[in-house]
Amino acid sequence: MLQNELNKAEGFKNLELLAKQVVEGFIAGMHKSPFHGFSAEFAEHKIYNQGESTRHIDWKLFAKTEKLYTKRYDDETNLRCHMIIDSSSSMHYPKRQSFSIDHLNKIGFSVLAAAALMQILKKQRDAVGLSVYSDQYDYYAPEKGSERHHQMLLSALSEVAISNLEKKQTDTYKYLHEIAEKIHKRSMIFLFTDMFQASEDDSKMFEALRHLKYNKHEVVLFHVMDKKKELEFDFNNTPKRFVDVETGEYINLYADAVKESYRDTVEKYFTNLRLKCGQYKIKYVEADINADFNQILTTYLIERQKFS
Repeated sequence: MLQNELNKAEGFKNLELLAKQVVEGFIAGMHKSPFHGFSAEFAEHKIYNQGESTRHIDWKLFAKTEKLYTKRYDDETNLRCHMIIDSSSSMHYPKRQSFSIDHLNKIGFSVLAAAALMQILKKQRDAVGLSVYSDQYDYYAPEKGSERHHQMLLSALSEVAISNLEKKQTDTYKYLHEIAEKIHKRSMIFLFTDMFQASEDDSKMFEALRHLKYNKHEVVLFHVMDKKKELEFDFNNTPKRFVDVETGEYINLYADAVKESYRDTVEKYFTNLRLKCGQYKIKYVEADINADFNQILTTYLIERQKFS
C-alpha cells in the first residue's frame, strides 16, 4: 500500500480545461497562419469544395475572409477519427508527478494532444474512438460523437497519463494489427508513439501501418520525442547512468564520449522513418514534447481538408 502511495502521480488536474486552453490558444494564433479566416467560426463551418451545392455558402463569412465556407448542420458527422496511444514504459519519460501545458513527458504530451484534437472534433460534431496499448491492448472505445462518450474518453486518457508502467516493453505492430481489425468504416487515424520497439524489425511495424491504411483510412504518425535529450543527447558531461526503462538494463558513461555517434545513429533512424512513411503514404509528424501543440493541430486541419 505504501509503495502505491509513493508512486502515485497526480497527472492532469483538469484535462478538459487544458485541452480547451490549447485549442483556444491555437485558434487565437490562426490569423498568422494559412488558415486565416478559419478561426472563431471554424467549428460551425467547413471549406466549400468545388462542385458542391452553393445553397449553404455563408456569404457573410466570405465577405470577411474572401474564402468560401458552407454552414454545418447538427446532424452532420463528416469524419470518424481514431486515436491510438502507445503507453509503454519509454513513453513515460521523463518522469513527472503532475502535468501542466509546459511541463509534460511523452505520455502527457500525447494525452493532451489527443484531448485537444478531441475538443476540435467535438465542436465539429465528429465521431472519435480511442485505443491504448503497452505490453497488451489496454483500452478500446469505438468511434462515437456523444458528450457522454467524450467524457468517458477524457477519463480514460487521464488514467493513461498516470499509469505506472515499469519495464513494460511493446511490439507496436502486434496491437496495430488488432486495432486495424476493429476500425471498419473509413477513418482518420492518429498514432502517438516514440517508435521505440522491443523488436528491431521495422518491416513488421510498417506492415502493420499498411494494414491500418487497408480500408482507405488516412494514417498520421506523430513521432513523440524529447528532442533535446533523445535526438540531440543534450546532457552535461558528468558521469551518468543511462537506464533502459523498458528492460532495466543500464550503462555508465560520460555523455560527450558517445554524443556524436549517438546523434548520427538516431538521425539515420529518424530519416529512415520519414522516408518509409513517405513510401507508404503515411503522414509523418515530428512531435517534440518541448514545443507547443500548433504542429499537431495544424496537421489535423490540413489532413481534414484532404479527407473526403
